[in-house]
Amino acid sequence: MRPVRSSGLCCLLPGSFSLTLHSLVLVLLLLFIAPRCQAVQAENVTVLEGGTAQISCRLQNYDGSIVVIQNPRRQTLFFNGTRALKDDRFQMVLFTQRLVRITLTNVSVSDEGGYFCQLYTDATHHQVATLSVSVPPETPTVEVKQEAVEGGEAELTCVSPRSKPATTLRWMHNGREIPGVVSQQDNGKTFSVSSTIRIPVERKDNGAALNCEAIHPALSGQKRVRHYRLDVYFAPTVRIVSPTGILREGDSLSLTCSITGNPLPRDILWSKINDTLPERAEISGPTLQISRLSQSHNGTYLCQAQNNFGRAADHYTLLVYDPSAVVETHSAVPYAVIGGVLALLVFTVICVLIVTIWCSVRQKGSYLTHEASGLDEHGEVQEAFLNGNDASQGKKEYLL
Repeated sequence: MRPVRSSGLCCLLPGSFSLTLHSLVLVLLLLFIAPRCQAVQAENVTVLEGGTAQISCRLQNYDGSIVVIQNPRRQTLFFNGTRALKDDRFQMVLFTQRLVRITLTNVSVSDEGGYFCQLYTDATHHQVATLSVSVPPETPTVEVKQEAVEGGEAELTCVSPRSKPATTLRWMHNGREIPGVVSQQDNGKTFSVSSTIRIPVERKDNGAALNCEAIHPALSGQKRVRHYRLDVYFAPTVRIVSPTGILREGDSLSLTCSITGNPLPRDILWSKINDTLPERAEISGPTLQISRLSQSHNGTYLCQAQNNFGRAADHYTLLVYDPSAVVETHSAVPYAVIGGVLALLVFTVICVLIVTIWCSVRQKGSYLTHEASGLDEHGEVQEAFLNGNDASQGKKEYLL
């Protein structure tokens, strides 16, 4: 509160003069005989809207004169402590020779202005206590000016409809400020403020956290924050989750259609390409189930989904194996191996026989050749054999 002095009933003394005995006596007479000066002071006050204001008038040298308090429209609120205006929000809480104080509850901006503290003596003296009302902002709201579609832009406006003085708005994302275009409108004694941002968006931005902060001196360093989740629209994606391994006759099949998209597609369409779904096929939400599989169920199954921004599909090819065919296939493998081994053995035996015969023939030819050569070289042996020479002529041995 700031005290403001008024010009009360003042007792003026002579200016600069030489003090003589005569003048000293004159001063003493003025001090003790002349009436003492009366004055009034008022204190300015600032209060939050909805709060309680205390309006005080301080009196100096009050001698019981009439004191009147008036509102900014110059309507009398109190006359010497007596209520004059029927407004229960105003109460006289103190009336002494030094201080007069009233309270005003549930203050609104319409109560702003100067409240008159008047002192009626030989002349009327008054002072004005200025009441100021501060209006803190409520939590701001976020308005979507343009829907956020993948590959486009989102346009968002943060609005603080009423404050005094005008509030400061700030957009924040992950601790960083996003510059916005600010506009302000004067509504008389209050202000409305808005801040608009335009940001490019992709699918990954869906659900991003944005904050709009309202900063105001009446909040004593606190902030009013509106949290907003960015809603980005995009076409769906579809993926069929299928079982692993070989499916045989009699098994059960369960296919789940995993779908993303914003908005998420509500209707999921299962179908079989170039055929109708089997009689035993059951659809429960995104899941297709077929019990007791047979080869008649073979084919390509399709899952489709769409929203306002596009459509997507995925397919799964089912191939059911016959267990008996699988057994025959596996049993045929050893016979083929055995046949190959036997063929290899027969071929090896034939090759060995051919080589053996060829070596035998070659060896026999070589023996006959050496035998003939030996007779020619040892003709004497042949001649002795033919002539029948006895042993007395000497016995000779030849090594062939």
